[in-house]
Amino acid sequence: MIRLPSADAFIGRVSPLWRGLAAILLLCGLTLVLVESRARILRSGTEVRLATAPVDPRDLFRGDYVILNYKISTLDTSKLDGDKTFERNQPVFVSVAPGADGLAEAKGVYLARPAAGETVLEGKVVSTGACVTNANGDPDCNAGRRAIRVAYGLESYFVPQGTGRAIETTERKRLEIVAAVSASGQAAIKRLLIDGKLVHQEPPY
Repeated sequence: MIRLPSADAFIGRVSPLWRGLAAILLLCGLTLVLVESRARILRSGTEVRLATAPVDPRDLFRGDYVILNYKISTLDTSKLDGDKTFERNQPVFVSVAPGADGLAEAKGVYLARPAAGETVLEGKVVSTGACVTNANGDPDCNAGRRAIRVAYGLESYFVPQGTGRAIETTERKRLEIVAAVSASGQAAIKRLLIDGKLVHQEPPY
């Protein structure tokens, strides 16, 4: 009977140099997969215009990143289609559609992906006891009901050199994010605008 060498024995015969090269190639391959996945979203994803919402000024600017909050981050499930009971860390699917001003409005939030044909963002519930927001987008903790907060992976944004100060001192109501959303619901920031004017556009890679 032919005995095949064990995996440990086989690896032990490979020189450390080749093992190191293999590890580097594997890491590079994984990095390329991640970069291409994001680039595919930016190239072919559905564009969604997102209105930002107020955020604690202490959290506004951290080093090279701007912390972003969106109107669709806080969801009053009593006013939306879909499921009504959620738990923290649950994945959810939020269907959106343009409002009268062209900015995305949440229409429903679901535990399972809704039917095809809608623009849907995949997110994760980070809180089930948030204050609902009023018409101005400000928290209203006296409304008698609670909202859920959802994170979409769009909450931090790398600031290009020389633009950080302008973004840091801009009122959130003047900021607009254009995100690309894939058919699966994954989203990536594509453009950042202030007063409707382009401040930065993400390169395809």
